[in-house]
Amino acid sequence: MLKTPYYQIDVAALKQNLEIVQRLCELSGAKALLALKCFATWGVFDEMKPYLHGTTSSSLNEVRLGKEEFGGETHAYSVAYGADEIDEVLTYADKIIFNSFNQLHAFKDKAKAQDVPVGLRINPKTSNSSFIIADPARPFSRLGEHDIDKIKPVIKDITGVMIHNNCENDSFEAFSASLEDIETKFGELFYQLEWVSLGGGIHFIAPDYPLEKLAARLKDFSEKYGVQIYLEPGEACIHDAAKLVTTVLDTLHNGKPLAVVDASIEAHMLDLLIYRETAPLVQINEQSCHMTSQQTDDSTIIYGKSCLAGDIFGEYALEKPLSIGDKVAFGNAAGYTMVKKNWFNGVAMPSIVICDEQGELKVQKTFGYEDFKSSLS
Repeated sequence: MLKTPYYQIDVAALKQNLEIVQRLCELSGAKALLALKCFATWGVFDEMKPYLHGTTSSSLNEVRLGKEEFGGETHAYSVAYGADEIDEVLTYADKIIFNSFNQLHAFKDKAKAQDVPVGLRINPKTSNSSFIIADPARPFSRLGEHDIDKIKPVIKDITGVMIHNNCENDSFEAFSASLEDIETKFGELFYQLEWVSLGGGIHFIAPDYPLEKLAARLKDFSEKYGVQIYLEPGEACIHDAAKLVTTVLDTLHNGKPLAVVDASIEAHMLDLLIYRETAPLVQINEQSCHMTSQQTDDSTIIYGKSCLAGDIFGEYALEKPLSIGDKVAFGNAAGYTMVKKNWFNGVAMPSIVICDEQGELKVQKTFGYEDFKSSLS
């Protein structure tokens, strides 16, 4: 019996997503790089490598991890590099993308001296995002340069550009219209480049997504400008491929049934708190279920065990009340989850467990007091 809490990664589900990513690349000619900012659990990188072309990063630590544990192409990007880290970044990078003119001017010569192709992030000032906190085109955004008249003079210094302006965008029509807008604003630049990265945030793994239309749109873009297209899927690679398994520690009643589990949203599923969302309930005592949060007169609120009053996984209309000792699992616990786990309240850190394609469980990593202690000083 595995000790809870733990994240359980399902390799079979992971590969279902990756097969769609691979199919898109085959049809379009695009290359796909795993966005490590979303998912960096390197214990399953060997399972992912055959489907992807490499990794893209947001920091020195991520680009090093991508180089050492994933291989393939390693694209280095950061909102801002420090002068004390740029030399090491360049030892791991196959391409480096700078966020601003200042960063480009400061470090481009170092990159060229090491034969590392240079790119620039550009911001079309439009996006497909439902969340202002995640919107790269939000007012006064720092994410990339937007003035084409200022980009033109540095075009000789770069070989490509990165444009990331989608967030959980599941509409092909919206993506295509956005790309058309980007072409109108920056198309004359693309003819002078070798590659264009369109970032991530495109939810093309949805069952009804017109994958062939997306592939055709990407291929047409690539052929029109003579560029290699890169995509940076994160969530698309690991959607619904992991769950957080917990145990009910206590039950109470305060107007409604309440249950407390041995995990925490602030510590273990932080995005729920940031985006004011709730977790899908996918399993109770080995019985599969697929429940989204639903408020009724007698619905059960499942709380985390931290001291935060709003540490709530969700509210669910259950057939019967939960009892102490029940096992409860929450879904979609891979993307922007494991990479954000923290030691708030010193709550026990979930282990990482891998479920292989035969259904066998392997404990990949456990955490203890020394990990908690060493994270501080």
